[in-house]
Amino acid sequence: MLIVYISKEGVGKYTHIDNQKVSGSVPSVPDPGHVTVQFTADSNLQTFPPSGSQGKISGETRPPLDADDTFSKPVSGSEESQRGGWFQTFTVAAYKPYFDVDTTDVLERIKYSLFPFRGTFTEKTVNNPDLYGPFWICTTLIFVAASIGTFVTYIAHKLQKKEWNYDINLVTWSAGVFYGYVLLVPLVLYVILKYFSAPSGLVQLFCLYGYSLFVFIPALCLSVIPVEIFRWVIAGVAGFMSATFVALNLRAHIMSAGERKS
Repeated sequence: MLIVYISKEGVGKYTHIDNQKVSGSVPSVPDPGHVTVQFTADSNLQTFPPSGSQGKISGETRPPLDADDTFSKPVSGSEESQRGGWFQTFTVAAYKPYFDVDTTDVLERIKYSLFPFRGTFTEKTVNNPDLYGPFWICTTLIFVAASIGTFVTYIAHKLQKKEWNYDINLVTWSAGVFYGYVLLVPLVLYVILKYFSAPSGLVQLFCLYGYSLFVFIPALCLSVIPVEIFRWVIAGVAGFMSATFVALNLRAHIMSAGERKS
């Protein structure tokens, strides 16, 4: 019979064979004591995100600057993104850098759009064009235009004591106008600039035209005033500011492209 016992000296055992005890012992493992783990001075455990991040939010690489490389360069270090090509257009990772902005960036770009005579918007956003601001500006315009249009027609019918019915087509009409303007016009302009050897990034053009529409939000809010001449004046001023903002920034881009070629 084998019997195992534990004592302070270690683990012992003895065998009981025919009323005789044969004992033995196994030395105990010495106590290693306290183990101290030290971190180096340059450890990044105290900072998040790590200092190597390039983006403000996601830490991804910045959008490419060249117009021909808008969607052709990888935006992350994964194996799939390293394939490059137009395949990146159909992945979420391709658009993450264009939403890597914070509230300060968006407000600053809106401020530039309200002062159109500077012509420095393209220069300020060339390293980080975004789609976040243009998307929400267009979406806000759609609902503001639909709601203001509905309110104006409602007041007009009530003053004339006519029956009024809500027209849902105002929403779809507004969506088609604003989204179509921001998507189609920059796409056509992208092809034209590339043809005349003054290429601009496609996302950069989306950003420029998207922010140029912000001035129409306060203009639409002022159009609730039931004075027809005042409404036309507000619409004309907003259109002039938006067109001037786009024209001066495109002019600055074309001039800088000509200087680079020379």
